[in-house]
Amino acid sequence: MKLGEIGEFGFIGRIAARIAEGKGVRVGIGDDAAVTEVQPGYVLLTTSDMLIEQVHFDLAFTDPYRLGKKSLAVNLSDIAAMGGEPRHFLLSLAIPVDLPLEFLDRFIEGVLAMADQYGVILIGGDTCRSSAGLVVSITLHGEQLPDRVVCRAGARPGDAVFVTGTVGDSALGLAQLRQGETAGPAVDRHLDPVPRVRAGIALAEAGFATAMIDISDGLLADLGHIAERSGVGARVDAEQLPISPFFRAAASRLSTDHLALALAGGEDYELLFTAPAPLEERIIDLMAALGVMCRRIGTITAAGSGIVVTGEGGRTLAVPRAGFNHFSGT
Repeated sequence: MKLGEIGEFGFIGRIAARIAEGKGVRVGIGDDAAVTEVQPGYVLLTTSDMLIEQVHFDLAFTDPYRLGKKSLAVNLSDIAAMGGEPRHFLLSLAIPVDLPLEFLDRFIEGVLAMADQYGVILIGGDTCRSSAGLVVSITLHGEQLPDRVVCRAGARPGDAVFVTGTVGDSALGLAQLRQGETAGPAVDRHLDPVPRVRAGIALAEAGFATAMIDISDGLLADLGHIAERSGVGARVDAEQLPISPFFRAAASRLSTDHLALALAGGEDYELLFTAPAPLEERIIDLMAALGVMCRRIGTITAAGSGIVVTGEGGRTLAVPRAGFNHFSGT
């Protein structure tokens, strides 16, 4: 069966048939608009991401199921970075006419598998025809108590800088895919990232994080976003960067700057956050209780000091800070 045979509403019906009723949903798929509720006293968090074929993903590298999972994961990561609880989402697709219906079914399976894992409900969206590749757009709603929401602003001189998990793995995975490798832990990190939703909520509810962001553009670029919004600088100790064993083993085979790959590669979707330095042990323990590795990698410094990376003996290293920029082509 082809998409053209069932049409837009037939395809929407195939999706709607898989959606169960969810908490806070008064009216879901099938009306002109969804009707949802926010818990009393909570505020609504909203994020939106668009993934475009040959810009954000290459169908020669990924399968539809993992593409579906990642499409929602990148939005979940944004809500996690605010300390929010994800609730409901809208999915919009611009679809090439020759894209097989089997591909779309597997894509939707991936989206809904990620949704089930984190307890979020698909409540609507849109579909249309694309003349130049697949386009995926997701808008995700979350909620949190007003005084628990963590923004990029709020970092203070003397705060410690922390990161969950390991960095550089996704960039390594993309490099491996481009060199013809199709499997391995780094490839998995790139194609099937894990959003740190529970970690973000825990940090917010404990009141530990003063500022937070997820690593999408690259560690240094995203730390720069915190620094800009908070009016501070930062110092990163390269020797404290959490590097996975497979990164250490595989990165040396690539003709690139390993440190730059870890600091500017992007798409790790780990949480990068600041907190008062005396809370370090409590933060590490809190994350460990969730099964999440966390490490202090630096310190927030005074305004005007910029973002500095230091190496052995405290010497300053020259590392490219720029992450991905859609309009510069890098």
